[in-house]
Amino acid sequence: MAMMELVGKIMDYGEICDHCLGRLFGKRGHGLTNDERGRALRIAHTMERNIPYSPAGDGCCICRGLFSTLDEWVERTIQALEGFEYRTFIIGTRVPPMLAENEEMIWSDLHLSDAEPLNAEVNREVGKRLERRTGKKAKMDRPDVVAILDIPRGCVEVQVNPVFIRGRYVKLERGIPQTRWPCRECGGSGCPRCHQTGKMYPDSVEELIGRHVKACFSAEDAILHGGGREDIDALMLGEGRPFVMEVVKPRIRIRDLSTLQEEINRAEAGRISVVLTGYAERADVREVKAERMMKRYRVTVEIEGPISPGEIKRAISSLRGATIRQRTPMRVSHRRADLIRERRVLGIVLVEGGQNRCILEILGEAGLYIKELITGDTGRTRPSLSELLGRQCNVIELDVVEVLRSLEGSVIANNKKV
Repeated sequence: MAMMELVGKIMDYGEICDHCLGRLFGKRGHGLTNDERGRALRIAHTMERNIPYSPAGDGCCICRGLFSTLDEWVERTIQALEGFEYRTFIIGTRVPPMLAENEEMIWSDLHLSDAEPLNAEVNREVGKRLERRTGKKAKMDRPDVVAILDIPRGCVEVQVNPVFIRGRYVKLERGIPQTRWPCRECGGSGCPRCHQTGKMYPDSVEELIGRHVKACFSAEDAILHGGGREDIDALMLGEGRPFVMEVVKPRIRIRDLSTLQEEINRAEAGRISVVLTGYAERADVREVKAERMMKRYRVTVEIEGPISPGEIKRAISSLRGATIRQRTPMRVSHRRADLIRERRVLGIVLVEGGQNRCILEILGEAGLYIKELITGDTGRTRPSLSELLGRQCNVIELDVVEVLRSLEGSVIANNKKV
């Protein structure tokens, strides 16, 4: 069907604004806005039919006058974004079903394949006006904020994308989990067992860091994504464990991280300390959680019955470099799949030995359960120190000394640096 014939059939549906007329051919390009294209088509149509030109009125059989209210939507968007710090944004639009049906009926009846959806043009036109008014930039990929124009409700909904901070934490106090742990009895709603807190433990590393992050960024929440996790009763020493903190719905997006770091370390001294290394992206969360890092542990072991240093040395020599088969430990079997995993002991040294107690340093592959390497977990881990010594061994204290990406520079087997 010829272009002018199509235009005539479209105009037969009723009054139509230039925006909607041009948008029905929007994917044809030609460097014009839909408004300009619609006006040009209207002029060409009147010239071909030799009838007087009549500009579009306020009514429109498709958008019902929506495009005449764009400046009002810009004002609503500016008001909705007030109080949020942002540099980039994107506009989204929820179109009333009736308006969507209006244009889809014409697409279907006339077999139009070059039409642009109504919400796409609203997004673009409001975005251009907002850029001019605020000096901020529209950005399709990971903008700071998303403003949703809810046309049916007549309001603007703001979605604020998170800020991400990369760092490392040291845990100096036992009995603190890495992340918030909902109460097992009530699932977080509050009960006598948790003293109505909804938590198994009063604090976590996530909360100790997060309370300062939330205040600093005027955020709703702060979620810690760690590169692995240590046991609740273990310290995390050395240079610390890598993490990415996700700052949820921040009103402020840029802060001096060195000042924030100093505040956290001063307020939480003796419990945790952090080094904040910079801002991150969402992809860094996946990276830090997926990275399989080795860990060096210091473990104090109590042995049932006296034992000679020579026996201990022979046992740890057997463990050094060994591949350990570990069935999911009993202590975590309620929340993890029952599997058998193989992990290597990359290095093990005797730091101190006595008749029934010793201190070991163990370098293990990611995922090696150290407590079970010592206790044997009733035979679920083999070989174990308990099995090799022929008597039960128990862990008194366990500390993570290093988290490593490579063996270079770490203390490992045979009491030497590599």
